[in-house]
Amino acid sequence: MSQVKDMGLASQGRNKIEWAADHMPVLMKIRDEFQQTKPLNGAKVGFALHVTKETAVLVETLIAGGAEVAITGCNPLSTQDDVAAALAKEGVDVYAWRGETNQEYYDNINKVLDHKPQITIDDGADLIFTVHKKRTELLDEIMGGCEETTTGIIRLRAMEKDNALKYPVMATNDADTKHMFDNHYGTGQSTIDGILRATSVLFAGKNVVVAGYGWCGRGVAARAEGMGSNVIVTEVDPTLALRAAMDGHRVMSMDEAAALGDIFITVTGDRDIIMRKHFDKMKSGAVVANAGHFNIEIDTEGLDEITKEKKDIRDNVTQHTLMDERKIYLLAEGRLVNLAAAEGHPSEVMDMSFANQALASKYVWENKLEAQVHRIPKEIDERVAKMKLDTMGVEIDKLTDAQRKYLESWEEGT
Repeated sequence: MSQVKDMGLASQGRNKIEWAADHMPVLMKIRDEFQQTKPLNGAKVGFALHVTKETAVLVETLIAGGAEVAITGCNPLSTQDDVAAALAKEGVDVYAWRGETNQEYYDNINKVLDHKPQITIDDGADLIFTVHKKRTELLDEIMGGCEETTTGIIRLRAMEKDNALKYPVMATNDADTKHMFDNHYGTGQSTIDGILRATSVLFAGKNVVVAGYGWCGRGVAARAEGMGSNVIVTEVDPTLALRAAMDGHRVMSMDEAAALGDIFITVTGDRDIIMRKHFDKMKSGAVVANAGHFNIEIDTEGLDEITKEKKDIRDNVTQHTLMDERKIYLLAEGRLVNLAAAEGHPSEVMDMSFANQALASKYVWENKLEAQVHRIPKEIDERVAKMKLDTMGVEIDKLTDAQRKYLESWEEGT
């Protein structure tokens, strides 16, 4: 039986889902195909994803393909309660609400696992880790999984390296039609959107410190620069730091950037990025936000230790008045600001991400795979790209026979 915050929100949630579906034409084409062919007939699918309007379109696509679905959230603040209610009203098993405690979060993970899924779909891999750590009795029944985000893939590859991964997982995040668009354009826009909704702060002329210059960090930096900000990048990877410098950004350590920044955004997927020593150097009025998957990038406990008074001054904005009277504004408790303070990525970009998830789920169900992290097959990736171009009305060139022969041959030279 579903557990959501308020079933009275279902009609509002249904309107949101319809909006998303109208802006996800690739996934809707796949749904039409699934409706006809039922490729997931009999499959039990367990989700731990952000319960958003776009996720709902994916859930309903898999159901159209014959799957039985149970879903929970993958972050305590990212569930859209109206969407959760709408899915529950339609008979989907939903265990999610905004503002879960840590205990409730893992209780809900286990409620999904009580449905004994044969396919898991994760964002951050908490469902997979719970199976491996606490619910090992389910391993024999699980055919495989799909992982949505960079952080989850990092954790899964660590498991694979230690020979701890016991079932195959498709690295959905690594598909070109996922990370090149979802991470870059989606995270870039939705992170700025979350900060603006929470604060209404002006970006133009501000020093915006972006911690991490991977696909997500580059997207955030590009959007901040486009709004007139002076972007400062912090990095540990020398190649990415070099790229940031050649993109025209100032690059320095967080120790140095802490005293300069007006807005701080962590996007690293690692822990301990902004620490107490950095808060000690910040200007009064600094805004601090996280767009990485987990809330461990910002040392919120360290901030509390130097705080004299704390109050929620706006929705998703906590004002910390420090011992020396400086004020630091922490957004969304240090959790994913783009989902906690806004709606997550635009539907148009999630169209490609969730098209990959749907097709990867079908691939897992139809193939017996080794227990390792698998790349999305190139034919799936290219199919999603071609479908997206078609829905945009974009035509591209095709190789001629002579061009193809030239590219495949080593005999022709200058």
